[in-house]
Amino acid sequence: MRGMTSTLRAWWEAPAATPPPPRRVWRDWVLVSLAPVLAVVEAATRTDVPWRWAWALVLAGLAPTLLWRRVRPFTMLAIAFAAGTAMSVVVGAESEFITTAYFLVLAYAVMRWGSGRAMFGGAALMTVGILVSIPFGETTAGSLVGAVAVVATTLALGVVFRLRATGRARELDRVRLLEREQLARDLHDTVAHHVSAIAIQAQAGTALAEQRPDAAAEALRRIEGEASKTLDELRAMVRVLRADEAALAPVPGLEELRALDVAGEVPRVSVVVEDGASALPSATGAALFRIAQEAVTNARRHARGATRVDVRVGVDADRVHLEVRDDGRDDGRGEWRGDVPPRGPDALPGDGPAGARVAGAAPRGYGLAGMRERAALLGGVCRAGPSPDGGWIVAAELPRAGW
Repeated sequence: MRGMTSTLRAWWEAPAATPPPPRRVWRDWVLVSLAPVLAVVEAATRTDVPWRWAWALVLAGLAPTLLWRRVRPFTMLAIAFAAGTAMSVVVGAESEFITTAYFLVLAYAVMRWGSGRAMFGGAALMTVGILVSIPFGETTAGSLVGAVAVVATTLALGVVFRLRATGRARELDRVRLLEREQLARDLHDTVAHHVSAIAIQAQAGTALAEQRPDAAAEALRRIEGEASKTLDELRAMVRVLRADEAALAPVPGLEELRALDVAGEVPRVSVVVEDGASALPSATGAALFRIAQEAVTNARRHARGATRVDVRVGVDADRVHLEVRDDGRDDGRGEWRGDVPPRGPDALPGDGPAGARVAGAAPRGYGLAGMRERAALLGGVCRAGPSPDGGWIVAAELPRAGW
């Protein structure tokens, strides 16, 4: 009983339907034009209907209510039923015109577009209209049941289409949210990676500019290369967002992962990909590359004193394993390197306040969250934390197939 009361209260307090309705469409003008014509035709042909021209005049005059049935659904229904009921009382007979059926369009509009209170009010008006019509005609049990069935079906259709539109709008919102999350991950994993490299090279060039001009010039060349890569990544993302299928860039994979091993970079990145990884699905290869790219970026930005980063990809019967390990050390400053490490079942041994820390690291970011999301989308897991042997380790496991 309490659940039913809560449901009724929720419907009573429901706002108008979303998304909002269109104010006018071409069908509205067709209905408004046809209703008076049909009323006049019925009045001219059905000579057995009492007060037929009076009813034709009333029905033709109420036709404009169809134009405002979406923005003022209850008001338009109340006007139509009030006028129809008043006419029935005055002439002592209900309308027998088929044209009166357009009142059902107003009833449908109340349930489809109105607020919760308007819906209850519309149902009450329809009930009163049926009851008032009983004294003015030869109503039988069969005709009464038929009238109730028609009205109930009309109201139910309004509710059904309302719920369907609401569900569709929520699904679209969910899809938009997923697209925004994917775009955020791609921006973080691509642009942030290259911008971090640019920042590191700029710092190195500034430090070496006076003592080693040639090293500073080399840093500038690397900055130019990273900037070009950043622009290429951004253009590729824009082309995807604009649905320019003819210019889509290929999905990054293991070949791009091997390209992380660049001579002269500090810390040095070593990439080892075991045999058998080349047959991985493209989605798995892209996830491996993005996770490794983010892990290498974090190592370069935050691993204090790191000299090397080892990236290894291995495969077994049903899973592929990625491990990114650096030899950075803890300076005891109490700030997490990169993002806050995961807690719970995804945490590596050693996660916690004693983990690797460096000075100047951001207290919270999106790198580890993005890596875990990429792995989870394929049915895998990604863990990150301090290694028992020193340094920092990122480990991911993804299914080889069936994701």
